[in-house]
Amino acid sequence: MPGIVALRKRAADDKPLKGAKIVGCTHINAQTAVLIETLVELGASVRWAACNIFSTQNEVAAALAEAGQPVFAWRGESEEDFWWCIDRCINTENWQPNMILDDGGDTTHLMLKKYPAMFKMIKGICEESVTGVHRLYQLSKAGKLTVPAMNVNDSVTKTMFDNLYSCRESIIDSLKRATDVMFGGKQVVVCGYGEVGKGCCQALKGLGCTVYVTEIDPVCALQACMDGFRVVKLSEVIRQVDILVTATGNKNVVTRDHMDKMKNGTIVCNMGHSNTEIDVNSLRTPDLTWEKVRSQVDHVLWPDGKRIILLAEGRLVNLSCSSVPSFVVSITSCTQALALIELFNAPAGRYKSDVYLLPKKMDEYVASLHLPTFDAHLTELSDEQAKYMGLNKAGPFKPNYYRY
Repeated sequence: MPGIVALRKRAADDKPLKGAKIVGCTHINAQTAVLIETLVELGASVRWAACNIFSTQNEVAAALAEAGQPVFAWRGESEEDFWWCIDRCINTENWQPNMILDDGGDTTHLMLKKYPAMFKMIKGICEESVTGVHRLYQLSKAGKLTVPAMNVNDSVTKTMFDNLYSCRESIIDSLKRATDVMFGGKQVVVCGYGEVGKGCCQALKGLGCTVYVTEIDPVCALQACMDGFRVVKLSEVIRQVDILVTATGNKNVVTRDHMDKMKNGTIVCNMGHSNTEIDVNSLRTPDLTWEKVRSQVDHVLWPDGKRIILLAEGRLVNLSCSSVPSFVVSITSCTQALALIELFNAPAGRYKSDVYLLPKKMDEYVASLHLPTFDAHLTELSDEQAKYMGLNKAGPFKPNYYRY
């Protein structure tokens, strides 16, 4: 994780997070531990819970706890345990959080609902998922967001690298580890052609799958067509697909009716943050039988003997059934750390109670921290070139509306 380590070395002496009390709710894995160590090194005190009941690496949670960091998480929590852990992070004696680092918006949601007075004391929220950002914008629209929030998810360094490049690698890894499936010749439908869907489609196509895409957005649908994918309605292909992947951020994208029509042996999984995309509750009925095959792999059997293979009970498959590349997490971690530093140190009045994007200059800084790994050498503008382009030689090099 070269970027976050470089950031730690550069900022360690300045302690830009001294006095920050951060309550974190993210996936707890080895990469998160590096982020937590970095935040502590930069002066913060932290308390941490998991944002997903299946993605915690117990050995990492134990090591962090042994090192004195309060961590409330274990792999395979119940829904009740999940909320208890977040509550324990927020509500404790002699410690009151003043920053939130969220992945999915659960800490923000719980604190606002259960501890509204404490929520008003928060200096800033940093949110890194599509789902969590959507919830923040809803709060802002309803006038319930009383603190500034940083939308890390839509910063270029998060969207492109974590969502596109990371998912391009981890979708294959998680499906292979969970099912040992052969991809060549398989028919796959990917629901959603955002950055996550694009990455999944690229990887599956590269291994010889016939890939279909479902989309609601005509722009994304046109992109899928130009990339060589058939854009269909789910109902058109549901009877013939071998693998179904959801990546929409929506709810009930795959219903019981869809699953009733699937053929025997279809693999069903979700790459979106929340477990709402596949209607798993509709499968918990007396007429269907569940067989646990191995960790995070269930066979759901229909009365006629048909079975579908459901991964991670419809939760985030790449973090439940495998792991994600550390290099990409380094990019996201840098973005999160910088967003926390910015919000914590911002003078009064710079940020109102709204949702903000990370400044373009920070995106470029995060990217620059990772270039030495590839021995990449940036070209520098001459004074004449900078003047001609109307740019500062040190950046930012693109306007905020630029789409990479």
